[in-house]
Amino acid sequence: MDATIYHNPRCSTSRKTLERLENAGIDVTVVKYLTEGWTREQLTKLFADAGLTARQAVRKREALYKELGLADSSDEAILDAMVEHPVLVERPFVVTDKGTRLARPIESVDEIV
Repeated sequence: MDATIYHNPRCSTSRKTLERLENAGIDVTVVKYLTEGWTREQLTKLFADAGLTARQAVRKREALYKELGLADSSDEAILDAMVEHPVLVERPFVVTDKGTRLARPIESVDEIV
């Protein structure tokens, strides 16, 4: 099985999820989204495949979330902010042939591996 993880190496949940996938013998493609960035189309598809809205997938604990006033923004405005500031996307997302999950909690990836 192959998987893609949208990974932030500074995030302990992201590191633990990557380790879980590798320990399961899964061939993992690592996408460091903070340096590669996102397109609006990528995020729209990722969230739809995971069954989430942009509001559900935004990092509310990120200082930038408050600074940009995203709590009162539309999903469209949140998506725009996520494209401009990739750090606003919750992490990690994992994609396999069986589906897409936000690994929070980490065990949610077990549904797609």
